[in-house]
Amino acid sequence: MLKIYLARHGQNVDNQNGILNGHRDEPLTEKGIEQAHEIADKIKDAEIIFDAVFSSPLSRAFQTAQVIVETVGAPEPLKDELLIERDFGIMTGRMVSEIESICAPDIIKTETVIYFLDPEGAETFPDLMARGALVLDKINKNHQLGNVLLVCHGDIGKMIYAKYYNLDWQTTLTQFEFRNCDMLLLSPDSPAETAHAFKIE
Repeated sequence: MLKIYLARHGQNVDNQNGILNGHRDEPLTEKGIEQAHEIADKIKDAEIIFDAVFSSPLSRAFQTAQVIVETVGAPEPLKDELLIERDFGIMTGRMVSEIESICAPDIIKTETVIYFLDPEGAETFPDLMARGALVLDKINKNHQLGNVLLVCHGDIGKMIYAKYYNLDWQTTLTQFEFRNCDMLLLSPDSPAETAHAFKIE
């Protein structure tokens, strides 16, 4: 059985400052590094052994992956462009507080997150679902058994999860928050509703 573990990166400078980062490449904050160590320790305590580790090429994800592999003794992380965060288009570098004023009514609001759907130049969530399918096809082609870790970002991570479980993307956005250094387990014996393996408080 192949189990895919899907982790979001730790807090980075843009997260801390309330900036929409997308493809911006700011490093982890001190808190983000602590979060990466916390999830790494949880993985080690659970005695999960990874056969391969893949990361978004953006530094916030790759730094997180490096902390994890150094802690648990996994193979060096390999960068994969398919895991990069959603292209935010004209929202790249904007303040999170501006989402509603710029993008409404094309938004989905939850208690903690406002998702913009189709601003100029941005990837849409159906675009991300298609990219998620490519990620899963690639992993399944090269790994039939064992545990594979993917370290990525909030929006693309949720859409990989949605594609794995054949869920509607709009419903998935409102189901749960995929926070910094949370980790999901995608597995035939792990139902969609119990996919959260670890949460960082």
